[in-house]
Amino acid sequence: MDVFKKCFDFTEARDAMEHGIYPYFIPLTETEGSEANYQGHKLIMCGSNNYLGLTTHPKVREAAIEAIRHYGTSCTGSRFLNGTLELHERLEVELAEWVGKEAALVFSTGMQTNLGVISALINRDDIIILDKDDHASIVDGAKLSPGKIERFRHNDMEHLERVLQSISVEAGRLIVVDGLFSMEGDLAPLPKLIPLAKKYGARVMVDDAHAFGVLGGGRGTAAHFGMTQDVDLIMSTFSKSLASLGGFIAGDEDVIHFIKHTARSLIFSASIPPSNAAAALAALQVMREEPERIERVNQIADRMRREYQALGFNTGNSVTPVIPILIGDNERTFLMWKKLFDAGVFVNPVIAPAVFPGRQLLRTSYMATHTDAQLDFVLETFAKVGKEVGII
Repeated sequence: MDVFKKCFDFTEARDAMEHGIYPYFIPLTETEGSEANYQGHKLIMCGSNNYLGLTTHPKVREAAIEAIRHYGTSCTGSRFLNGTLELHERLEVELAEWVGKEAALVFSTGMQTNLGVISALINRDDIIILDKDDHASIVDGAKLSPGKIERFRHNDMEHLERVLQSISVEAGRLIVVDGLFSMEGDLAPLPKLIPLAKKYGARVMVDDAHAFGVLGGGRGTAAHFGMTQDVDLIMSTFSKSLASLGGFIAGDEDVIHFIKHTARSLIFSASIPPSNAAAALAALQVMREEPERIERVNQIADRMRREYQALGFNTGNSVTPVIPILIGDNERTFLMWKKLFDAGVFVNPVIAPAVFPGRQLLRTSYMATHTDAQLDFVLETFAKVGKEVGII
């Protein structure tokens, strides 16, 4: 059997390309925050994670440019050896302070953060407990560890308790959940989850990739619920509200010290370039100085959910700027995506395995920099296309 046979047999994407409904890897000519351009075709961007609109903020841009002037374009080494700059350590101090933890550690990407942290903490006799809707990076981090994986139904605290009850008291236990679930925009119920974790002696890690900069005054899900001190580890990325590239984990200093010396994805990866560290630092400063951006993105989210529901769309359990339009099958999901794209609205079609069969959806997300006129256009376009496709 040729190991490449699976490659030759993979035709689904090519079929979609031939039919003109392939929605992935679209090479944008330019993207200025809330607007994008594809081969001269102007689009309102409702598919980005640029929640605060900081990728084009003058202070963030200038910080990145100045860092390149001062340090060059790369550190050419891992954090463990020659790739740590004072800039990285300053960023770690400020991130830890922002989320309310003793220490933080910066990784090269959010994906690598979860891979490294989880695989470093979980030993052969430990159990990692995951929500079934957790991000793929969490699942892959668990699979890299030698421990046993247990999963509970999405946000089902009764099922979580049954899972916890089934685990030996001798085993170490780590519960890992998304704070804000990235496909459907709902939240982990930390006020119910934390007491269960304490009851059964489990530690809790929250992936705040999509909640950082959005919830809790920008500090994330734990702050949103007033439970920062009850969450053991807070993880997030730079590629969303922080308008850069990288990731971090924050928690007790002893735990961060251990991860720093054992996480393979940190030790064996080049550190983020100075420009990325400087951009993240500048974005964090803008979040402090312009809290109205956080208020604005949430106001927009409230409006768009209300308007979509009034039009007859199903937005699931979203309570955040991630707003799904639930459709339920691949064909209409791709068809509606294509019609929206042609009409000038960029959204993301999501099918299995990113969501369970029957939960196919269009993922929309919003920025503090979206104008009311842009949002009006998006709603008008959704109403027109939704009727054409038979969703409403």
